[in-house]
This record gives sequence, C-alpha cells and structure tokens, in this order.
Amino acid sequence: MGDRILVVDDDPDILQYVKMNLELEGFEAETASNGLEALEIAAKHPPALVLMDVMMPGMDGLTTLRHLRNDPITSSVPVVMLTARALAKDRVKGLDLGADDYITKPFAVEELIARVGTVIRRAQQMRDVSPLTGLPGNFRIAAELEERIESRASIGVVYGDLDNFKAFNDHYGFMRGDSVIKYTATTLTNAAAGIGDPDSFVGHVGGDDFISIVHPDLVEAFCEGVIQTFDDGILDFYDTADALQGYIEVTDRRGERHAYPIVSFSMGVVTNQYRAIASEWEASAIASEMKEFAKRQPGSTYSIDRRQ
Repeated sequence: MGDRILVVDDDPDILQYVKMNLELEGFEAETASNGLEALEIAAKHPPALVLMDVMMPGMDGLTTLRHLRNDPITSSVPVVMLTARALAKDRVKGLDLGADDYITKPFAVEELIARVGTVIRRAQQMRDVSPLTGLPGNFRIAAELEERIESRASIGVVYGDLDNFKAFNDHYGFMRGDSVIKYTATTLTNAAAGIGDPDSFVGHVGGDDFISIVHPDLVEAFCEGVIQTFDDGILDFYDTADALQGYIEVTDRRGERHAYPIVSFSMGVVTNQYRAIASEWEASAIASEMKEFAKRQPGSTYSIDRRQ
C-alpha cells in the first residue's frame, strides 16, 4: 500500500468519495468523522498526511489543527484543509496555524490527488534536510550512493569531519559551534561548485560529519579546495587572543586544563577508480577507515584509498 492518509469530515458521503478516490490512486485511506476522533487516530498511528474539513460540529478543523501542531507526535504531519470558505482571511488563519495547503469545496478529485501527492513529497524532502545546514540528510545520502553504485557511475566518496570540534564547542558554546558547522557546509558546497562537476553532491550526515560525492578525476582538486578555503576562514570564529596563540585551553571535569589546536577538517576518500564498490555500506566503511587515517596527521588533510 501507499502512504496512509487520514480523511476527516463530518459528511459521510464526502468521506467515502475521497477515501475511494485516494485508494484508487494507490494511497491507504482512513477516515474520522470529527476532530476528536482524528486526534485519537493520529496520535496512535501518525499518518503521512491529514486531509481535513474546516467546518465540523464540536471541534472544528482549525481547533483540531492547533492540537495536531501542539502534540510532538503529530506536529510534523502535513495537513491539507478542505473548506467551503473562499475568503483570504480564512485561508490565512489556517496557514498561520500550520496548514500546508487549502482546497476549496467543491473540488475536482484530480486536483485533490495532485495536491495531496505534492504536499507529501514536499514534507518527505523537508524531513530529510538538515535544519542547520540545509543540506540533504542520511536518507538522501544513502539513496544517492545506492543509485550511483548500481548504475556503475564513476564516483569518489569523501567522508569528512571536524577535528577538535568538541573542545571548540565546549569553550565557545553551541551557537558559535553551529556557525562553524554552517561554515563547513558552505565550504564543501563551494568547493564542489568550483571543480566544475555538474553531478557533485554534498550531504550532512549530522553533527560535524559530511559526505560528498564527486568524480574520481576531480576528487583531489575538491579536497584541496576544501582545505584551502576552510583553513583560510576558520580563525575568524576564534577570539583574537586564541587565534594568535594558535590554540584554546579547555578545563576538563577534573579541573585540569588542556590545550587544543585550531579546528581542522579531515577527509577520507574512496573511489571506484581502482576497484569496484559493491554497496553504499562498503563505500561508507572504506571512506570512514581512510578518514581515521587522515586524522592521525595534524591539521586539515585528506587520505585517498588507492588499494586495488
């Protein structure tokens, strides 16, 4: 079955009509005749989308929407409102409360199906984007790797993360730490754009970990571009005194002070230039191994797997 849609309307004819057409299009449809019932169903088994009438007796659609948005379990579930009201102020009120789209009654079933599909796709894409960097997340990274490996495309996988970042975060606080994460993301995307590879890809695994995919012939130029840009700008995130001395001092839980070098960026690289890569799991494992080797060297650096 396809994505599960919760249809909420006090008119049983509309419920059955919408349910039937959704199921004809491959969706799984569940129905509720009022807001309270909808909240109970959604909390037990959050749907892919709620399609809900505005005007219902008892708890109306807007009140139900407010409850959906206030519940952590259903706060991110997309909601499309059905309404007989065409006034802009009524639509604005629903959008302000968190509705993702509006469909005015009477509606064409083709438009309803199209909008439902669009909102679901948009929500899925947004869930797999890092809120901090705006880069694709784990699901998109895995899908990208899987697609390229299965198509036997020439790829270079670059797995990078920050060195000494935890000490920086502890010393300056998470707000400045987040700024360094965003700076790293920008550095990677600019480096990918700079090598002229139209198929380059940069994703944010999470924390200070990033995955980039570039053509094997361009992977060294990419890594060198990342290092040059990153090292040129990272000192801007340090206080002047710390930047001048080239390290920060952080006190551990025992009260002992330790000196930590300037944050750097280490990258491990694997390509299918020298040997075949069987899966995204193998690519990730080898790139991770090479990254650990790179991290043994001081400063920003990269290490390429050239084993055959």
